[in-house]
This record gives sequence, structure tokens and C-alpha cells, in this order.
Amino acid sequence: MRHKLAGIFLLCFVALSFTSGKMDVAVVVDDPLNAPDRFAQKNWVDSVFQSLSSEERLGQLFMVAAYSNKDQKHIDEISQLVKDENLGGLIFFQGGPDRQARLTNYYQALAKTPLFIAMDAEWGISMRLDSVPDFPRAMTLGAIQNSDLIYDMGAEMARQFKELGMHINFAPVVDVNSNPENPVIGFRAFGENKKAVAQRAVAYMKGLQDNGVIANAKHFPGHGDTESDSHYSLPLIKHAEKRIWDIDLYPYQELFREDLMSVMVAHLNIPSLDNNGQTPTSLSKKVVTDLLQKRMNFQGLIFTDALNMRGVTQSHKPGEVDVEALLAGNDILLYSQDVPKAKALIKQAIESGKISQEEVDRRIRKILRAKYKVGLHEYKPIKTHGLVERLNTPKTEEIREKLYSEAITVASNKGELLPFKQLDLKRFASLTIGGEGKNFQQSLSKYSKFDHFEIEKAASESAHYNLMKQLEDYDVVVVGLMGVTNSPKRAFGIAPGDVALLRKLEQRQKVVTVLFGNAYASRFIEGLGNVVFAYENNDMTQKLSPQVLFGARPGMGILPVSVSPTFSYGVGGYMEGLRRLAYGTPESVGMNSQTLNEIDEVVEKAIKMQATPGANVLVVKDGKVVFERSYGQLEYKNSPKVNSETLYDLASITKVLATTQAVMFLHSRGELDMDKTLGDYLPELKGTNKEDLVLKDVMAHEAGLKAFIPHYVKTVQSGQWRPEYYQASAAPGFSRPVSNDMYAVDGLRDSIWNWTVESDLLPKSGGRNRYVYSDLTMYFMQAVVEKIVNQPLDQFLEQNFYAPLGLYTMTFNPFNKMSLDNIAPTEDDVAFRKRQVRGYVHDPGAAMYGGVAGHAGLFGRANDLAVMMQMMLNEGYYGDVSLLKPGTVSQFTKRQSNQSRRGWGWDKPEPEAGRGGSAGDLAPKSTFGHTGFTGTCVWADPKNDLIYVFLSNRVYPDAENKKLLSSNIRTDIHDIIYKAMAKN
Repeated sequence: MRHKLAGIFLLCFVALSFTSGKMDVAVVVDDPLNAPDRFAQKNWVDSVFQSLSSEERLGQLFMVAAYSNKDQKHIDEISQLVKDENLGGLIFFQGGPDRQARLTNYYQALAKTPLFIAMDAEWGISMRLDSVPDFPRAMTLGAIQNSDLIYDMGAEMARQFKELGMHINFAPVVDVNSNPENPVIGFRAFGENKKAVAQRAVAYMKGLQDNGVIANAKHFPGHGDTESDSHYSLPLIKHAEKRIWDIDLYPYQELFREDLMSVMVAHLNIPSLDNNGQTPTSLSKKVVTDLLQKRMNFQGLIFTDALNMRGVTQSHKPGEVDVEALLAGNDILLYSQDVPKAKALIKQAIESGKISQEEVDRRIRKILRAKYKVGLHEYKPIKTHGLVERLNTPKTEEIREKLYSEAITVASNKGELLPFKQLDLKRFASLTIGGEGKNFQQSLSKYSKFDHFEIEKAASESAHYNLMKQLEDYDVVVVGLMGVTNSPKRAFGIAPGDVALLRKLEQRQKVVTVLFGNAYASRFIEGLGNVVFAYENNDMTQKLSPQVLFGARPGMGILPVSVSPTFSYGVGGYMEGLRRLAYGTPESVGMNSQTLNEIDEVVEKAIKMQATPGANVLVVKDGKVVFERSYGQLEYKNSPKVNSETLYDLASITKVLATTQAVMFLHSRGELDMDKTLGDYLPELKGTNKEDLVLKDVMAHEAGLKAFIPHYVKTVQSGQWRPEYYQASAAPGFSRPVSNDMYAVDGLRDSIWNWTVESDLLPKSGGRNRYVYSDLTMYFMQAVVEKIVNQPLDQFLEQNFYAPLGLYTMTFNPFNKMSLDNIAPTEDDVAFRKRQVRGYVHDPGAAMYGGVAGHAGLFGRANDLAVMMQMMLNEGYYGDVSLLKPGTVSQFTKRQSNQSRRGWGWDKPEPEAGRGGSAGDLAPKSTFGHTGFTGTCVWADPKNDLIYVFLSNRVYPDAENKKLLSSNIRTDIHDIIYKAMAKN
């Protein structure tokens, strides 16, 4: 950052700004290598310089390549160079963090002068090291409109660099990539627009330099319009000088204004800048000295590009090329191949007058000044303990999530198909071509029912034909185009037959193609109606792109390059989201990952004490799922592990996510009045003791109804089924399944209803009904709903709630709809059903009622519950569906009586301060939700926009297992979630 003028001791210079090759107004800027305390900096530089012999001083001009994945011979070679040649620094390449850190400490201990440690890490240290995640490539960053995010990335990279004892990142690439055929820049550039490139480059640079790491702009004067790779040849650029000034040098001018500390000079042949044969720009005095330093007045460090590249080695030998680079005006000779020879030749050049001793010394001092600036005057060894954990922090993941999310670009959206709406009217399939897309397909399945297909790249015509037949009944096919490469010469890995397949599919159904790779590859899919750019193929882009397709996140990216008439620069911009659930990191919503990790210990304790064989825990904050973990197994021994798709019997959560939802739906439309009685809606109750029960009292559990009625005892005798009620196989008159190989008489539901209607009411206390939590409330409310809608409760909910919300696994009676393999078993019911219950509702009364009862019978995944509760927090709105009118949610979820904590249907925390009841003690009193007998709970907190879901099968194999409740497992987890929200 710029420093303020401070008296006559300020060292300043005039930097001339150019546009279109003409000089503009001169501006005063600081020397970017000045430290805040310039006197201390000068004293240190003088001291170090004077302590070195002339031979040792020359060593500061060189940086050589080092690896942490090579053998002892390589380590010995580098060690020898550090000791004998007093190298200026090392540039690390492939290896691992811990190995590199230990080598860095070792090499620094050998060095007389502290070493610069650098890395070419354009997309972060993962570009070179294992065990750390990638940051986005530059093309991906070019799609991001918010440059503050790129600054944050640079700052995080700087933090990681400093953890590894590194001082220079050879980034950002500031080439304006105006040639789609460029074989070496392409995806490494921010794009084709000079101003957009400059804006992103400045943000990246500031993020690094504001946090103590030297940024390096490359590849000067511009590698963006080449058709060959300087690693293998000397690329020719034929542009006039005026065009180079106008386009290629523009980002450098903007960076110089912002105190860029270093530049890397490329190996290019640009006759308009130096017409002396085929002199590489890195060896050209006209380019490095006259253009960069004099005309552009750059005062920072100047590095050569690697001196082992064919762009210079095909015309110069090792050692000789170093001298030529020094004579051209470079400060640091990068990736030198022969340091001793180069030093000898430099001394000859000084002796022959090709370069003065004073000029060489000036550059050495300049290097030392930069070393002081990055803290090498106070060198400290790297702390290797816990290094990998410090490199991979939750903050790192938060930044990555934001970057990749905001880059995703909706480039074409025919008929505004995206984001997907009317989910219940569409049959979806997904198809991945040319690569593994497990995370992509799993993420799609969080939003709607998908059938998933995959096919290899360039598959046969017969394979394509068979696939077309398999896909013909689907309305929408979402395609993940994988296996995309960065090679223009090889069509970016896109097979013509695969494109033909997409075009055939699009002729008969709606197709959305997500391009997981280089945006330039899109020229081969020109004309497709719905194309989304993810730019890269990794776990994060595969998880994030479905979120954009379904409106969980807005589509904010813009295409940073022009590829074709349809896919031109700036396409995209903004596609509004639909407020469906997103998925991301706790830190992205202000929560603490480490605190949330304490949930692991609580659940693992529960499993160890056999309070439950397994569980799913899910947390939503601000509309984003930030914690979703599965624990344990479906059973205690030799069974599959619980996963996010595991289906659980929700028990009494049915009351609030089934029956109460229907009641709220009808109430908000004026079709049900909570002040009316059961008799007003159910004529069959006329003349009974239930006729005058008011709906609001029923829903608040204050209508005098018994807690429950064990109906099953009337249907068994001496512990055995009474034959007039049950048979072991289906038969005429016995068609209602109660469990596997157990069928009830067809009239049993009517009998249960009659027994319920005929039941006694509880005595009143003080002239009013006492609060008694009752399952019977929901038998009656189910009957009211079904009478009004003239439809069974489960069908009504499927049509009006679950299907429109994409909740294809939230259902009753899952045994006849899906495999039992991933349904958590409940009780080994020795008293009634005489068998292990799985896929059938655990509650005996609900099972006898046909599996669809107002108080029990609903099954679901944790994600299903989260969607329903988010709809509640959204005041009845979710995605493109509006289910409840404003005010309905707050009316039903507020405390309804001074006798209890209950709302209408909903449970709440205890009203007394510091008591949570079934909720955590830290939950606000506005919280609402419910628990389930099988070991479940769900809570929503409108004050903090927070949802907590806990699903388990604690009743397996014995419903008398009360350890989950007695050990406060669910409430302890709820409190941990609130602690994770606490501000540090």
C-alpha cells in the first residue's frame, strides 16, 4: 500500500503513466521496496552487504529450483549451492508441505544470507504441493465480478505462504488473453478485457502484498496473444508497439500505480519492441531497461522467467544466458542452470565494462532491501508441528466456496428454464460424460428426484443409441461435461460424437449442459440452449453448480472471454435465486467449524453407550446447510453405515411436518377456522363428547384428550394376534399391511377411529382442561383435514407440499416405494408384531391405521426436514412455491397458553429463562419444532435463522432404551450449535 509523504527523507520517484502509447499526467508514488522504517532497512542492507565477499554478493542474483519430493542427491546439490554460492533464494516446485518446511529450515540454516523462498503458485500452493486444496484458476477468477473476493484469496494465500516460510508468489498472471488458441496462457489468464484483467490483478496483488508476500506480475510485456509455448520455443508476437501499449501493458501500468513489488519478464520475440534479430524479451535491454525501467519507471524487483525454458536455451547456453539476462536489466536470474559458470561470466562482464560494478551492487542492494521488506532481517524457522492443519483452515474453505460460487456463469438460458421451477411437473435425469461426477449427481439429488447415468468420453454409436433410449422418458436431462482439457490443439478434450449426442437429446427434451472445464471449449457446444460454465472440475464446483441450477444461489459469473457469437465476453451477469437451501461452510455464515466439530464427540458418545446405533445431524444457518454429518451404522453389528440418504421414521415429527402443515395450509386459505369445533367439520361426532372440542384447544393439547390409547391390546390375546384382526399373508378382507408378513383386516382403521371417538375425556381442573400432550389430537385433526380436502392426508401432502418442494423421500409407508437397505430399522417388536420393524411405521396405532396417521408414520431424510423448516422460516415460501400466507407461521408457532410451552401443534422451549425443555437451554423462546419417540428432533429459530435436525433410531432394537433422553444428547447438540454462533 502507499505510504504517506514523510519529510525530506522520503525516497520517491516519478512514475509515468501511458495509455495507447502516449504519456499522460505524471504521478508521484513510493518505491515499492521501501520498508516503513527506511533507516533501519538501509542499515540492515549496508550491514549485510558489507559482510559479504564480492563472490558471495553475486550469489544474491540467483534463485534455483528446489523440490521436496526428490532424493538425497538433489538435497545435497541444493545444499552445496546454498553454502558455496550464497544463493539469493530458492523457488520450490513439487512436493509436500511438511517436507518442504523441513527442507526450508535446513537450507536457511546453511545460508549465510537469509534466502528468498518462492513458489510459482498461481492458484495457490496446491499447484505445487499435496495435502492442500486449490484456489480457482485465473479464468475462473475472471468470471467473478466482486474483486474483494480475489483480494481475500490473495490474503489467504499470503497467510499460507508465511506458514511455509515463503516470501514471493510468482503470480498473478496479467496477460490479456486475446488469442483462444494460446497454448500456454488460456485458463491461466483473467480474460481478454484489459480493464477487467487489471482490476482482478490489482486485487490479487494487494491481497498478497498487504499481508507481507511479494506479488509478481507476469509475463511482461504480455504473453496473451501467442500460438506457441515459451517453455518449448520462442513465441513470435507481431503486434505494433502502440497496440502493445494499449492492451498488454495496461494491467502493468495499473499495478505500478498500486505499488507492485516485482515483475517477471517473459521469453518472447516482439520485433516492434526489439528488432535485433530474435532476441528474447527477457534478454533485451530495450525491453527490460528502456521500456520497463525507464519508460514505465518500474522500480521493483525484475525477475527473468525460468532460464531453463526453450525460449532462451535454444539460443544460449547455461551461464551465458544468465549474463545476457543481467545485462538486459533483470535483477534476479530465476531457475539458473549453472550458477558457478554464470558468476564467472558476470565477473568477466564487469571487467570488460559491459556492466559496471556499481550497477551490479545496486541490484544486489535492491534484492537485500526486498528481503528486509518481507521480514528476512528477523528470520525465524518454520514451526512444522500442525503445519498441514494450519494451512487448511475453515477460513480457507470459506474463501474457496465464495470464489467458486460467484464464478459460475449461466451463459445461455433458453426459455428461462433456470433456475428450475415446478419440480413436481418434471422428471429429471442426470448424465455425466467423460469423467466421474459423483458429487455433482449427489448434489442434484438434494433438490429433486434424479435418475443418474454416465457414459465415457467418445463412446460408440451403439452406446449413444442405448443411452438415448434410456433417457427418452425424462423431461429434463442435466449433463455434466467432464474430461475437458486445456489443449486447443486437441479440441479441449471435447469429442464430436459427444456433442452430437447432446444436440440429439436437445431436439426432443430440455437439456442443461454444465461445462466443467476451460471456457474456450464451449465453442464446440455453440447453439445449445442451456449452458452453464463451472470453469473447473473439482469437488467444490460439482457441489456448487447444482445449487445455481436450482436457485439456491444466484448465478453471478460473467464469461471473461469471447468464444463464439453466443458465448461472448460479458455473457451471464446475474440470475436471481429462489431461496432454496444452499450448502456451504459454517464460516460463510459466521459460525465456528471447530465448535461445531464438538458435535462429533457427543454423537460418538451416544453410539458408544448404545443410546442409538447411528444418527444424522444437520444444521442450517441463514438458508445454508453448514453441517451435515452421518454417524454410526443402521444396526449395532455388521450393518451398512448411516449416510445422508438414510431414511428415518420421524415418529411425532409427523404431527408438525404432516398434519399441522395441512392445517396451516387450510387455515391460511380461510378453509379452516381454529375457533370452530370438531363437530363443525366432522358430522359423525355429533352427540359425542368430542363434538364441542375447539380446534385451537385440540392443537394446543388442552382439549381433555387422553395422552394415547394402546389400541393394539384389543387385537391381541395371550400375546398372540387375534385371527379376526390379522393374518400372516394378504387375503380377501386382509389387505392392509401392518408390517412385513402381517396384514390387518380391512375394517381395522374404522375400528380404531371408533375406539378413539368413544374414548373418555380427562377430568377438568378448575373448570378448564389441563394440558396433556396427546397423540389423539392428530387423529382428529387428520380427520378434519381429510374431510375438507376430500383426500387422504398422505396424498394431499404429496401433491401440495412434498412433491413441489422436491422432497421425494419424505413419505409414508416407504416399504412399498423404495429399497429397505437404507431405511433405519426401529424396534424388534416382540409384544405386538413379533418381528423387526423396518420400512413400516414404528408406532403401533399408526401401523394399524394403515401407516398414515396424523401423529406418526412420516419418514424422511435430514435434508427433507431442513427444507420443510426453511419453508417455515421463509413464512411459507420456498423455491417457486408459496404454501402458507404471511402471518400463518408466527400464529401457529407462538406460545398459545399459560398452561404449557406449546404452540398449535408445535413444541417450543420452556418459557422460564435458562430452561429449554426438549430444546437446548440456549435456544431463544421464539424457537419452534418437535421431537420424535424414535430418537428424532427438529428445531427452527426465526430469530437467528437457524435449523437443527437430529435423526436416529434409538428404539432399535428395544423401545425401552431411554439413554438418548437421559444423557441429554439432542439438547447438548442444540446448545453446541448456539455456542458455534457466538462471536469471538
